Amino acid sequence: MNKIQLLIADDHPVVRDGLRGMLASQPDFEIVGEAEDGAAAVRLASELAPKVVLMDLRMPVMDGVRAIREIKANQPAVQVLVLTTYDSDADILPAVEAGAMGYLLKDCSREELFRAIRAAVRGEAVLAPTVAARLMGKMRAPAEEKLSEREIEVLQLVAEGASNNQIAKRLHISQATVKSHLIHIFGKLDVSDRTAAVTSALQRGILRLES
Repeated sequence: MNKIQLLIADDHPVVRDGLRGMLASQPDFEIVGEAEDGAAAVRLASELAPKVVLMDLRMPVMDGVRAIREIKANQPAVQVLVLTTYDSDADILPAVEAGAMGYLLKDCSREELFRAIRAAVRGEAVLAPTVAARLMGKMRAPAEEKLSEREIEVLQLVAEGASNNQIAKRLHISQATVKSHLIHIFGKLDVSDRTAAVTSALQRGILRLES
């Protein structure tokens, strides 16, 4: 079995202990390191090359957003999943823009966390429902506003089953830009996920599936 190597970054020892015990229950997870601040997370991510970093946002020495930005700049293949208690726009948007693949709150269920980690490895963004609602509210455009040509290109590739990474390579853009396009698409179509976006676009005649 190919295990998912995980790095936990949180300044509270009791949180790290709890996460370690929870994650150890899954046979496909392997905790390779723990960081007590953002700077340590950046260093350990470089040394250990985990597949996923579970990142708190408010930590000493270096905050989570800066740590995400540095990790993604140095190691684009490492996925960062935010796990925090904060769900304000001031926390969510900078983290997503810095390159976080997902954003969960610490009151999520263990099953939600497990699914999010596995999804992050596949290159799929995962947002807590309240976080998704906030982002869509922030990005939502008037109903009459149409999708841009680039947004339609992104959505067409989603409809064809392409991952964010594959879309980025096909369109020669970054994965962060793909995520930004998807957030705008979700807002314009008033949906909350990729499947619903494709379904809505097909119903509206924005997309047509090739026969």
